[in-house]
Amino acid sequence: MNMHISAGEFTARSLSIIASLKHLEGPMLPILHAIQAEFGYVPDEVKQLIATELNLSRAEVHGVVTFYHEFRDHPSGRHVLKLCRAEACQSMGSDHIADRARQVLGIDFHQTTLDGAVTLEPVYCLGLCACAPAAMMDGELYGRVDEQCLGDMLREARR
Repeated sequence: MNMHISAGEFTARSLSIIASLKHLEGPMLPILHAIQAEFGYVPDEVKQLIATELNLSRAEVHGVVTFYHEFRDHPSGRHVLKLCRAEACQSMGSDHIADRARQVLGIDFHQTTLDGAVTLEPVYCLGLCACAPAAMMDGELYGRVDEQCLGDMLREARR
């Protein structure tokens, strides 16, 4: 849970998000995306709230959260760097870029730097296959990523 808000405020904000979206057909994914946008991750505490409000089991909600790589169960860093791991990017050197990112940051995929600046995530296709290897930093796409581009992104994120 976000340490800057009380448990009551956390519950109220979560229930407000759920209420605003539960009328949609297939509301779980929009609700999960909105929760993650609000808190930076999908806390365990909110899974039961979603389940109750959508008349589902907590296991069903947990299953959706763990199935999709997009959802985090812990807070991310201030910046999220996603590196494409799909075949087109691999054929153009993404393994080298990923190795370099892990080396420079001192972390592996699904981890956050100790200073909280960067979370490193794998992603399986950003749709930039013609511009491989591809990356995304805080929602901004980068194509033809090389060591210089990676270095620029990481320096900016660590400021």
